[in-house]
Amino acid sequence: MSKVILGFALAAAAVSFAASAEEPSRTTLICHCGAPEEAPENTLPGYRIAIERGFGFECDIYLSADKRLFTFHDVDMRRTTGGVHTQKCVEASWADTVSKANVGGHGRWKGSKYDPIRPALLEEVLELARDGRYIYVEVKNDDPSWVPYIKDVFARQTNATPKNVLFITFGPRLCAELKRQMPEYKAYWLTPARRGWSVGTEPVTAEYIIESLRKTGADGVDCQYDPEIVTADLVRSVRNAGYEFHVWTIDDYGSMTEAFARGVQTVTTNRAKVLLERYEMRHE
Repeated sequence: MSKVILGFALAAAAVSFAASAEEPSRTTLICHCGAPEEAPENTLPGYRIAIERGFGFECDIYLSADKRLFTFHDVDMRRTTGGVHTQKCVEASWADTVSKANVGGHGRWKGSKYDPIRPALLEEVLELARDGRYIYVEVKNDDPSWVPYIKDVFARQTNATPKNVLFITFGPRLCAELKRQMPEYKAYWLTPARRGWSVGTEPVTAEYIIESLRKTGADGVDCQYDPEIVTADLVRSVRNAGYEFHVWTIDDYGSMTEAFARGVQTVTTNRAKVLLERYEMRHE
């Protein structure tokens, strides 16, 4: 390729990237775990608050021991049940344990209108699906055997479609299996900003992200936001390779606007309403 042709190609890519830049809105701010500042995390009331305000939301799902898909964030049930239940989510039975667990009976929620409240089933969450906003379903495992159960839940309902639901997961094997069995749905590969959770581990690079996306068949990356690592150059390289770039979890205004300026397409946050109101106030 001549230098002239290469120059035109690079310029075209730059124009394409700039034209697809996003800004804070109800479609680009994703409510983390529902509305955790106003209702217990990963519960139907929190998800309803998000959609009533016009936002998409993220939920976390596990497969129970009796093969029901339910919403929970941590690997075990200890934190959000106030220590009443301590089982690992994958070892707990929906019928005997999870359906009876109260995630609104401790801490700030104790005695509130959300006491008691249980986790939600995936089919209940999907009833809230509406075009114009996305539900991000985070599958909390790397076990491909979960996919048929997910697929079955989707097959037994009509609200959720590829236009309003997508998947996110840290699991490369599960991500690949989701794309194999449910190719019509988008799936984003989740990654910390470093290749491990320790402070000294190696930062992710564009090459590392792109190669991981190729291996999993994912449509894009959903990356932990670290401003020293998730630079405009990193985002541009991944997006110009044909993949989407999303970030989590940002709760402060400066980091949110910085991330969008660097080219990310959505920001997952615990404070969507507050951040959007501040943005709109400054741009009236």
